[in-house]
Amino acid sequence: MKQAALVAKAQGIAFALAEYRGAPMVDTDAALQSKVDDLLPAVIQGLTARAGMASVADDVEPVPGSVVYAGSLDAVTQHFHERLWTDGLPVIPPTRERVAAFLTFTDRSPDDILAVLPQESREASILSIAVNGVMAGCRPEYMPVLVAIVEAIADPHFHLEDAGSTPAWEPLVIVSGPIIKQLDLNHGAGVMKVGRQANSSIGRFLRLYLRNICGYRIPPGDGDKGSIGYSFNVALAEDEDFAARIGWPTFGLDQGFPAGTNLVTVQSVLCITPPVYSAGTRAEDHARQFVAVIGNAFAYWAYRGLRHNVSHPLIVVGPAIAEVIAREWSKDDLRRYLWEHSTMPASRMQGFAVQTAGLGIDFHDLVQRGHIAADYIASDDPDRPVRTFLNARDIGLVVAGDPGRNQSRGYLPNANQGVRTSRRVELPRDWASKLAACA
Repeated sequence: MKQAALVAKAQGIAFALAEYRGAPMVDTDAALQSKVDDLLPAVIQGLTARAGMASVADDVEPVPGSVVYAGSLDAVTQHFHERLWTDGLPVIPPTRERVAAFLTFTDRSPDDILAVLPQESREASILSIAVNGVMAGCRPEYMPVLVAIVEAIADPHFHLEDAGSTPAWEPLVIVSGPIIKQLDLNHGAGVMKVGRQANSSIGRFLRLYLRNICGYRIPPGDGDKGSIGYSFNVALAEDEDFAARIGWPTFGLDQGFPAGTNLVTVQSVLCITPPVYSAGTRAEDHARQFVAVIGNAFAYWAYRGLRHNVSHPLIVVGPAIAEVIAREWSKDDLRRYLWEHSTMPASRMQGFAVQTAGLGIDFHDLVQRGHIAADYIASDDPDRPVRTFLNARDIGLVVAGDPGRNQSRGYLPNANQGVRTSRRVELPRDWASKLAACA
């Protein structure tokens, strides 16, 4: 109900509201019928009455660039907490001097607007990126990466409007190109753990931006309806030198960009698999383990990719594992093996779809619409094997992690929400000299 009021305010339109109390998927038939009977008059009233403008509080926001508070660090922190401008952690106060330092690392004007973002219809300006970058603890030289991140999530292909949905997925930033070394992003041991300034603060920036500009706030705020969530993802960087040494294209090349392109890719991550340890001297030794652990972990949510005809699973392959696989297989060979061998009984996928969304999955309809291949309906056996991955080409593979260990991990996306989207990182004039001045 609060989210409906928030969206009404942002869109400037009227919403007629009728509330179903509780979760219908866990109600008895009798309780469901009773609640629907109670709900029906409000539905009829909302559909037939003349609509007026939504009655919501008209909070006045600060003018961009204005001083919102002056005081000690503790006082500023408390002020920001009270106004829900933080993620619950201390922030770096975005003073004019700090913000100005960030703006020197872009050739764009502070007033440039990249887009108007859901769900509060707030402008994504260059200034707002700098302000939130300061607050997240980023360094000024990260600014080109931050701008590219916001450009990526602003692309309609990404479906930013779904960032506050109940599965509580978190965006993941993947950085590619020479800028990995220039900004000292970690791609080795400890990758994906908080601890390196670049990885940690860039990941935190995106979560702060979704909160402060888009309006995805948990209670006592509104907008983010994630039921049970997890913390933000730090930025992921690939060990591109290692990938090149074993003859594999980098993740950036996989996204269709020329070698040496500075790139950010953003995608949703719904959950992360256990660490996948694998052993052996043959490619299939490790691929079988990926199927057993990652394929099975992804099976529960597989129906979403089939239903929406989009999926972008990601596997971070440990360097030692990638080296063994690359002796025999290309990345495409590995993708095809995972696609072909990761299966589950059709009845189990049906059951997962019903439990999650209250609706089954119609394989015949999806085949007819061209979402899935005809072999999904090769027989009427309810326990016939069906593939977990929608296709092979969209399985993302990133080489990163501790080169001295035999560990990999899988990252499950949320199908059509937070779709994998890439943007070039546009560097300012005199990038090299400006970067050197920060050293």
